[in-house]
Amino acid sequence: MRVSNATVRRRIFIILIVGVVLYSALVTRLGYVQLIEGPRLSQMSDELLKREIKFYPNRGRILDRSGNELVTNMTVPTLVSVGAQIKDPKETARQLAIILEQKEEDVFRAITKKEMSNNQIPGGRKLTVEKARKIQELNLPGIYLAGDTKRFYPNGTMAAHILGFTGNYNQGLTGLEKIYDSFLMGTEGHISFPSDAKGRVLPGGTEDYVAPVNGMDMYLTLDSTVQSFIERELDQAVVAYQPDDVLAIAMNPKTGEILGMGSRPTFQPDEYRDYPSEVYNRNLPIWKTYEPGSTFKIVTLAAALNEGVINLNEGFYDPGFINVAGKRLRCWKRQGHGQETMLEVVENSCNPGFVTMGQRLQKERLFDYIKKFGFGKKTGIDLIGEENGLLFNLNKVGPVELGTTSFGQGVSVTPIQQMAAVSAAINGGKLMKPFVAKEWRDSVTHDVVARTLPTEVRQVITEETSAKVRHALESVVAQGTGNKAYIEGYRVGGKTGTAQKVKNGRYVDGEYIVSFIGFAPADDPQIVVYFAVDNPKALAFGGLIAAPSVKSIMESSLQHLNIPKRKDGIPKEINKALGERAPIEVPNMVGQSMRDVVTTYDTLPLVVSGKGQYVIQQSPAPGVKIDEGGKIRIYLGDKSTN
Repeated sequence: MRVSNATVRRRIFIILIVGVVLYSALVTRLGYVQLIEGPRLSQMSDELLKREIKFYPNRGRILDRSGNELVTNMTVPTLVSVGAQIKDPKETARQLAIILEQKEEDVFRAITKKEMSNNQIPGGRKLTVEKARKIQELNLPGIYLAGDTKRFYPNGTMAAHILGFTGNYNQGLTGLEKIYDSFLMGTEGHISFPSDAKGRVLPGGTEDYVAPVNGMDMYLTLDSTVQSFIERELDQAVVAYQPDDVLAIAMNPKTGEILGMGSRPTFQPDEYRDYPSEVYNRNLPIWKTYEPGSTFKIVTLAAALNEGVINLNEGFYDPGFINVAGKRLRCWKRQGHGQETMLEVVENSCNPGFVTMGQRLQKERLFDYIKKFGFGKKTGIDLIGEENGLLFNLNKVGPVELGTTSFGQGVSVTPIQQMAAVSAAINGGKLMKPFVAKEWRDSVTHDVVARTLPTEVRQVITEETSAKVRHALESVVAQGTGNKAYIEGYRVGGKTGTAQKVKNGRYVDGEYIVSFIGFAPADDPQIVVYFAVDNPKALAFGGLIAAPSVKSIMESSLQHLNIPKRKDGIPKEINKALGERAPIEVPNMVGQSMRDVVTTYDTLPLVVSGKGQYVIQQSPAPGVKIDEGGKIRIYLGDKSTN
């Protein structure tokens, strides 16, 4: 069959059109792949060939207010693998599993991953020196030891609950480590390069290096010396009283800066897995809630003085109880204190007197002050695990609840709430927000990057009222129930607390939480200290158990803070009924003969050292007063210094 020229031309035209279309589609596709998809495909290609090795930053240090290291870093080996270089994965996994104490299948799975990156092996991070040595001796192809860092706590358990700890990947898990993780963590760096399947660098490939950025150093409000005094007293209380637990806080009442905080039981941060979770997860000074007892009377006193419903000089008679709505609320002294002033009510921690203060205030005003002092809600301290405490619903407060609240029974508070409230009562009336993290500095330049400033929450009472509270609480220590906290040469104020424990809504016979809160100097407070012992196996009174611990912490701290001694405080009243004796003022015996010393000072508690006829040195120095049980050491020589 003959095909006409027109048909031939038509077919050629169709073929040409189809060819042009196909060619155009091919060119378009090539252009799209080259110009549009090119960068993405090139990136995918690079990623398939690229090997990346990470460099971990140093986590920021944690230091006290003076720059003493509380947490730092130490270099430790970490195991990594390059799967393409491993010749016998099964045998490699078997040998590593034995040393790492891991399941062989888990190790095998990790080292045979297809990703072109350095794989991390179970149990292979932060190895001990012994494990690292054993692995190195195996000389396994594709298995490498890389440098890593581990947190180091140079002071052991000191401030463990505040500092917290980190996990295997240097991430913060508890305490300040977790709260300020973003500041401390830093940013990972890496080096990346193209390689073949065996991990060899491809010719002409370029390396991409990003340096790690170390975390910022964090400076705390803590004073490590004050903290050491707290740790000492906590340990001694555990030995002496075998309590369920014990806690302490030291704070600057003017700023809210925490100078020290601790509790027992405690833990070693870098060995936290060896302890029950309730030990390291419960920071007792901010977590524990309980009835405060008589330390809460400071709030009632401050409110009553601020509202003008009492005068410290007015009279009050205490028969040992007060009748409230048909219920007898007793004083701790069963026979009562008899006739006393309101100041003596405070000195004697007289329950009926404080019930009277609460009655005069009435429930609306008393509970308004309780809330203004910060009870019933968190203080906002920058630590994990703070509790709210618990107050009566005002609608359910009757005459009896008003009375018991007035002397610290029936309310539930935290130690940190008490610290903030008492600080407000004595610092001029300002409720301050407690805080621990003071500032952050660049780890290289040491320039300050951020800083926390003291935060005033509200003005609760007037400066005039605060001065009256300070005077009353100084009198408690000098002449009342807090005399075990008296420090010769320092003006100390404070209040005892003894509260029966509550379990399942019932008071437990024979179990108490005893406490003491003290501050100094009384006219210009620089430090306030709280100490509480839960269920001591001893005579349970805050003035006998907790007050001496506060005295010890405060006396050492005042000397450390270079606060000079003075002689203008309220003199201590000697309670002869308790067998107390007045402090002895040490005379000047240097230069005197031993014969004269024996004749003149035969009643002094002398300890003689050395040989000779004359006193050439003595300790303590002349003019110092020593309490009962103290000793005066004299040193003898052959020549008089007169």
